[in-house]
Amino acid sequence: MVSQKRTRGIFTKKNNQIVDHNKKQKKHIITLALSPGPLYTFLLGQSSMMAYRSRPGLGDLIMAIEKVGIYRKYHGKFPKDKHDKPLPKELWPKKRSFSWSVRWFGSDGKRYSKSFKTRKEAEYYAELKQSDVRSGKPDLPKKITLKYFYDEHKELMERNLAKSTLRLHLEVMSELAKRVGWNCELKRVKSTDIERVRASRLKMGIAPATSNKEFRALKRVFNLAISRGYIGEGCNPCQSIKQIKVAPKKPNYCSPEEFSKIYNQATDTFWKAILATAYTSGLRLQELLNLTWADIDFQDSQVHITRKNEGHWVQQWQPKDCEMRIIPLPEQTINLLTAWQSVAPEECPYVFMEHEHWEFYRNKLSAGTWRSGQSLSNNVLRRFKTLCKRAKVEIYSVHDLRRSCITNWAKSLPVHVVQLLAGHSDIRTTQTYYLSVQEEDIKKAQKVQSKMVGKIPEADLTDPKVTHFRKIRAFPGKDTGCRKP
Repeated sequence: MVSQKRTRGIFTKKNNQIVDHNKKQKKHIITLALSPGPLYTFLLGQSSMMAYRSRPGLGDLIMAIEKVGIYRKYHGKFPKDKHDKPLPKELWPKKRSFSWSVRWFGSDGKRYSKSFKTRKEAEYYAELKQSDVRSGKPDLPKKITLKYFYDEHKELMERNLAKSTLRLHLEVMSELAKRVGWNCELKRVKSTDIERVRASRLKMGIAPATSNKEFRALKRVFNLAISRGYIGEGCNPCQSIKQIKVAPKKPNYCSPEEFSKIYNQATDTFWKAILATAYTSGLRLQELLNLTWADIDFQDSQVHITRKNEGHWVQQWQPKDCEMRIIPLPEQTINLLTAWQSVAPEECPYVFMEHEHWEFYRNKLSAGTWRSGQSLSNNVLRRFKTLCKRAKVEIYSVHDLRRSCITNWAKSLPVHVVQLLAGHSDIRTTQTYYLSVQEEDIKKAQKVQSKMVGKIPEADLTDPKVTHFRKIRAFPGKDTGCRKP
């Protein structure tokens, strides 16, 4: 058996507990796993865990795990009997108020504790803490303020998240700081604080869908805080809050006839090329603006969506899905791109950059004053809406052209192929937000229904139950003729 002698005293086993005869007090319990052999439980001092070696034949000690304990924590004066003498400790639970305390030792040798009113709450917390101790996380989360986490998140995620996503994370943390203050500890943020922030944002007039987007971002931020060890597992204040129910709306769809009207309002080759490319390739706006001439395969009529490395007038960029994809282009779009290439700015690597902006971009880049993430083309959306107004059609966005292209693909291609061409990592995104049911689809469904019920005879338009000429039910011994009016 493992030796029980130590410099601080000799331990003996009494009533399933190990007692230090020098200190006459119970020590902290740890579990020692011996190989081969069963598990042995001992009590160690508060200084630090000590390494033991078993006696020959029992194997070496391979693991030491601290055990979380639950104790009564008494409050108030010592109880006394009628003779004003202190009562024995066995009678304290009935005569003295107490709470339940969960205690354990951290990796730094310090003892931690947390008090609860009921034993059930203490046992539940001790069970969670025991799993943390076994996984090597015995310490309590550090005291991290919202300001510290904001600055750290901004620094760590600058290259790991899309700029728009990081901006959203920082904005929602700023809104939370208006409620709780920058010096508030992360573990002190409550679910009521999150709900009050959401209520104030809705009062400002933002849409419920936008509120849900901000809520998901804030929930993600606190999940990152958990993974970094700043708050405990299961302590995300957004966990118990549900999103606002928002009825889905029909995706905007620009029909080929409407697109033709918009296209006819374009007077220059640049806008004809960008409209045709957006409507036939389904590219996102940033994918369009970051498209280079090297990405277009004129021979095979294809466009390649790939990440860009910084250099030779090109900015570093990567697509949203972080994957390369190849999209076919029709002959009409290739011809328009060829026509635009013949008059495009010389030495400009980007496809959709006009002469004025190319000079501005090149001068800024040469002077070193170009900001990372700055748009490569100005007022694209505003100018596109102007074309929609002139065409006297619904005011669409450039992203609506992408939705319309994906809907057109879905009429002839399997949905998994549409997903790959659209660059969606989840097929549910394609089905939920991009596929629009058109009038011809509804008419086609009606034809299918008509074929299904084609053999059913037509019903009599007159209900015999409400007329005076219906036949009387036949009963034995009664007349079964028709009634007279």
